[in-house]
Amino acid sequence: MEMGKEIRRLRNDRGLTQEALAAALNVTAQTVSKWECGNSIPDVQLLPEIAVYFGVSIDQLFAMSPEQQMERIENHIYDRGMFTEAEERQLEQQLRAFAEKPEHEGRAKTLLTKLYNNQAEQYRLLAVETGKEAVEKTGGDRDAISELCNAWGSYIPDWDFRNHHALIDWLGDYCRRNPDNRAALMWLLDNLIDDRRLTEAGEWLEKLARLDHSFRTPMYRYQIALAAGEKEESEQQLRVLEDMADSEWCCATTLGDIYTQRQDYDKAVAWYRKGQDLQPSPKFTDSARSIAHICEIRGDKAGAIEAYREELRLMKEEWGIISGEERDAVERAIRKLQ
Repeated sequence: MEMGKEIRRLRNDRGLTQEALAAALNVTAQTVSKWECGNSIPDVQLLPEIAVYFGVSIDQLFAMSPEQQMERIENHIYDRGMFTEAEERQLEQQLRAFAEKPEHEGRAKTLLTKLYNNQAEQYRLLAVETGKEAVEKTGGDRDAISELCNAWGSYIPDWDFRNHHALIDWLGDYCRRNPDNRAALMWLLDNLIDDRRLTEAGEWLEKLARLDHSFRTPMYRYQIALAAGEKEESEQQLRVLEDMADSEWCCATTLGDIYTQRQDYDKAVAWYRKGQDLQPSPKFTDSARSIAHICEIRGDKAGAIEAYREELRLMKEEWGIISGEERDAVERAIRKLQ
């Protein structure tokens, strides 16, 4: 019924008769009348043609609110691998139309960023597979290896390529204008520490400490001390984190990350499992995936498969994900190990 009302509204807005719309869609005027009265709905195969004719999205034909349409788009992005050029252009046009309205601009541009990142990630995965073939077919050509490593996100030793100064400058300016934004402060700290700009990191950490009284402050103190080679201080902050882990599941999974980096894999797996146990529903899949990666590093294929299957279970039972690219990627990882 809502679709029929929307078709009638679109037709009236354009000054069309039912007969004119029927002729354009190659149906009878009686069929259009039934749609608009709510006695029937268009065949699903006709929906794209109706949407194109009126210059709207299929979602709009269902009279979905902008918020509902954007939620549907976000779910579509998560469910898919690479979009075709036509699909990407259609989603881009929809989101740019939403972005023209001030009340939807922020959300729409966030989703545009997700769309572009999705496409970039899919091209990166394509580059990895093509790059592996290029290395084999060229007999290990230096340029082919370089491109493969770049596609795979390899460490790059050249400072001028790997430093984050542009992002740090932008985040620093944003944090000065928005000093209470904890998320931006943490991203700033992450990049400062990675660039070994530790004095600046310490100064920004004091600003974060005034806002955040969770495990994150000792976590960053640990990272700064570790990067500075201050072993005693880093071990002291590690003990602080361990004492806090019983009450904060994120702290337990962070300890999993720390012990993975220390190559103490048994402790890492124990902390990841503790974090997953402490986490309220819906539980994230990160801990299971991290354990799978550790098992792969150790050559434990059976353990990796078990951990990936746990990830699939969490997707289904905690998030209701039973299909889509996210699940397909895990199933591909399992098949590769079998």
